[in-house]
Amino acid sequence: MLKTKKTSPKLAVFQTFKTKGKEFTGEAMRQRGIIVHLATETLPTRRTRTAIAHRLAEQNNTTWQNIYSGIFRDLDEILLPLGIVKEGGRLPIKRGPKALQDQGVPYYQLTDSGLLVAASLAEINKERIKIMLDFFERNSNSKDKDLRKSILTLLDVAPNFVSLLLRKYVESYSNGRIDQLIPFDTDSVKKTFDEALMVQRELLEGFSSLSHTDKEPIISFLKKMG
Repeated sequence: MLKTKKTSPKLAVFQTFKTKGKEFTGEAMRQRGIIVHLATETLPTRRTRTAIAHRLAEQNNTTWQNIYSGIFRDLDEILLPLGIVKEGGRLPIKRGPKALQDQGVPYYQLTDSGLLVAASLAEINKERIKIMLDFFERNSNSKDKDLRKSILTLLDVAPNFVSLLLRKYVESYSNGRIDQLIPFDTDSVKKTFDEALMVQRELLEGFSSLSHTDKEPIISFLKKMG
């Protein structure tokens, strides 16, 4: 009897249908929903599997029972093994099987890697600055101080650029171009640069070298472009 090859877990937050352009798959949407929920919800009672299922079901106009098995699988087979999510603790319960009462119900939280994934998602908007501040706070011993300062400054003046940079970084991890999300340093980020980021870097470098007189018509032109 042939043995089936066990596949490694793969983050799917940017996975799209091959025949539907940029439309995210159901797996991608579930994983994005779980990560966004854990990034924005503070109460442990709202970070259990069941609570997450209720939240995502409400957002998708379905019942929590229909989505629970998918969330269970995404957590146990993908997000936990990859170190994107970890168990934050256990909540005591008074009903149900005695073994479950003794062990309690697990609730979850994002790891440092999970914070980077959360910050890369379009659903995270105003919270992105807080998430990155939290990430750098938890990684304050990082030797790459220039990267930390640059990212936090760019979040103020060019948040969409940071969003794109983080997306490319997480996509590179999902596609195997980089082996791990942490450490988040210049060498790792450099591996994720593609044509889109190269173009933006060229624009930034070229624009910064112009005189004030030359900058004004370019700013006016870019504003007209939307």
